[in-house]
Amino acid sequence: MDISAYPFNLEVTLCCGQVFKWNKKGDWWYGVVGDRVSKLRQAGEILEFHNIEEDSVKNYFSLDHDLTRIGAEIGRDDYIRAALQDFWGLRLVRQQPWECLISFICATYKSVAAIRQMLHKLSMMFGQKIVFEGEDFYAFPTPEKLADARLQDLKSCGLGYRSPYVSKTAKKIFAGECDIEALGKLPYDQAKKELCQYPGVGAKVADCVLLFSLGKLDAFPVDVRVKRTILRYYSEHFPESFVKKLAREDSLSSSEYERICRFARDYFGKYAGYAQEYLYHYERMKYYGIAAKVSTRLNRKIEKG
Repeated sequence: MDISAYPFNLEVTLCCGQVFKWNKKGDWWYGVVGDRVSKLRQAGEILEFHNIEEDSVKNYFSLDHDLTRIGAEIGRDDYIRAALQDFWGLRLVRQQPWECLISFICATYKSVAAIRQMLHKLSMMFGQKIVFEGEDFYAFPTPEKLADARLQDLKSCGLGYRSPYVSKTAKKIFAGECDIEALGKLPYDQAKKELCQYPGVGAKVADCVLLFSLGKLDAFPVDVRVKRTILRYYSEHFPESFVKKLAREDSLSSSEYERICRFARDYFGKYAGYAQEYLYHYERMKYYGIAAKVSTRLNRKIEKG
């Protein structure tokens, strides 16, 4: 498929911490979406894919989002513009809400590598096996499977203290107490409030689900890296006392979290979620020494305002 009309970077999109069950073998990315294994690779402006329809590719990778317009709207300062430049083509993936919900309940206080391993074990133990090109893959477990799972089996997948959260949430979903997909039709605040009723779901997990699966592009999940970015490059938008308090604390209170979210939604606008993912991935790659385009001079310029 010719994607010259769609700014898109497959590698960055699948490596930026929003999805956890895609793996690269050679030039190809393999992943299970629903009950089907698909593989994709990109060579410049050509995207090849197998065992998935073109319309599904466009929908899953949000190729209908006008990334050029989104970049122009959120690119309000030197720092976010540097992130956009380094990782241009990163798109928000439209994940299945159930899988996204459980994935981010499991993701709390875990590295991306640890999350990937945890979800792989969970899928191997409770998901349907699918053979593709002679290899075994595993679909994400259904609500029924996880609702029936024993806590000790969940713990054996590395879930630890998250095991009761996953079990209780699966039971609520399987019992039909809530239609997760329908939450996408609600206003942001109401959908977030509904999600936070589930065990193990706080504001950050709810925002991840809203952003990565329910189409709320103004959701702005705040983790330690995003907090660090706010403190370093956007502190002038907050009272000095608030900034000093955040700098002293390892975690955020509910009111502090919501204050940062409100700022981000006001500052970046209706596509604040895209700003979050570019900033998050940029900070993450700088931590690992991969993003190198921001010079010391530019950093000093931003910090001085």
